[in-house]
Amino acid sequence: MARPTATSRALSQNFLADRATAERFARLAAPQARPIPLLLEVGAGKGALTVPLARHCQELRAYEIDPRLVPVLRGRLSGTPHVRVVGGDFLALRPPRTPFSVAGNVPFSRTAAVVDWCLRAPALTDATLLTQLEYARKRTGDYGNWTLLTVRSWPRYEWLLLGRVDRRDFRPVPRVDAGVLRIERRATPLLDEAAYRSWRSLVELGFSGVGGSLHASLRRAHPRRRVDAAFRAARLDPGALVGEVTPGRWLRLHEALTS
Repeated sequence: MARPTATSRALSQNFLADRATAERFARLAAPQARPIPLLLEVGAGKGALTVPLARHCQELRAYEIDPRLVPVLRGRLSGTPHVRVVGGDFLALRPPRTPFSVAGNVPFSRTAAVVDWCLRAPALTDATLLTQLEYARKRTGDYGNWTLLTVRSWPRYEWLLLGRVDRRDFRPVPRVDAGVLRIERRATPLLDEAAYRSWRSLVELGFSGVGGSLHASLRRAHPRRRVDAAFRAARLDPGALVGEVTPGRWLRLHEALTS
C-alpha cells in the first residue's frame, strides 16, 4: 500500500487491506443467492472490495474520486467486462432509474453525505457501507438510543449493524474501528404517502427539543389528554427521553395521535 499523502488525508482514504474481511463484506452486501442486477460501489480505491463484489452482481459500476487510483483500478479489472470503473465523485452521480444497490468503503468524512444520497435515491433497494463503528452503532440504535434520521426514515428503511471491522485491517490505520452498516428499503412501507408526511412532522417535532421533553414537544401540536393517551398506548413514561424511544413505540405514538 502506498503511504498516505496530503491528498489521501484530504479525501479521508483508509484502504481495506484484509482479504478475508473484503470477502465477508461482499457476502453481506449480496445476501441473496441470485446476483445483484446493478451495484454501485462508492470509494473503490484500489479494488479491495471491487474484486469480491464483482462476483456477486451482473453489473458493477465502481466510482473512485482520486484520479491517481483510477488507472490502477482499471488495470486490475481489465478482464472483468461487467465492471465499469468511473473516475469522479460518487455524490455528483444522478441515481439510476432502475433498481440498484450501493456498497463500499465510505470515506469517514463523507459518510453522512453518502447516506443522504442513498436515502434520496428513489430506486435504491439497499446500501451496505463500511463506516466508522460509532456512526453505524448510532444509526442502528445499538447504543440504546435512536437518532432523528433513523426514526424519520424507519417506515421506509430498516437500519442494520452487520458487524465490526478492526481498524488494523485498513491502511493507513484509522483511529477507530469500522462497522458494516446496511440500509434496506422495505418491500412494503409501514406507512402510505399521506401517513408518512404526518409521521415526518411528528418525529421532527418530537426531536425539536421544544418544551424540554418529548411529551412537552408533542403537546405543542396535540392536546395534553391525547398525548397522555398516546404515551399510555406506546407504554412510555411521560418523562421518557426522545432518543430512548424505539421506532416501534414511535409508530404507536403516531397511530394514537393521528387516528
